[in-house]
Amino acid sequence: MKIPFLRARYFVWIIVPVALYLTFLAIGLPHFIWSYDWRDNGTYDPFAKRYYTRCTYIGPYGSFTERFPENGKCDWFQFHKKRGNS
Repeated sequence: MKIPFLRARYFVWIIVPVALYLTFLAIGLPHFIWSYDWRDNGTYDPFAKRYYTRCTYIGPYGSFTERFPENGKCDWFQFHKKRGNS
């Protein structure tokens, strides 16, 4: 006798939340750009190339600041893990 509610197809949906949780553990939660500072060429041209020196992100774990970002560019968002209480 087969039990009708114990079929594999009823448990396939569990894969999605488990994958999301494992992704969360691996890379953290997204934090979005809040503010930034930059250096320009001194012409007050709004289209001049900017070199960013500080990017502040805000998200579920509060805010964090990245100083002197790579290549002088701020990303729109970054994934960030919560630091332990050490």
